[in-house]
Amino acid sequence: MTSPNPVTVRYFAGARAAVGVDTEAREAATLDDLVGQLVHAHGDRLEKVLTACSFLVDGTSTRDRASVLAPGAVVDVLPPFAGG
Repeated sequence: MTSPNPVTVRYFAGARAAVGVDTEAREAATLDDLVGQLVHAHGDRLEKVLTACSFLVDGTSTRDRASVLAPGAVVDVLPPFAGG
């Protein structure tokens, strides 16, 4: 089993509105673990937003929720943006 690592979560647009903060610190071993924690902590409103979100882990887009998060990783939660 992989140990949890300290990570920084940064929220944008609708995700920030659902959570009420710009950033928060968490400890998570994988992106899936992190998403589970966020839903548990912030509830249904964030869960609905997360269904449409993409994630950047240290600046790299990922859809693989099994991705291991390195200590000190920065995870950006990005809802779809309107416009161009």
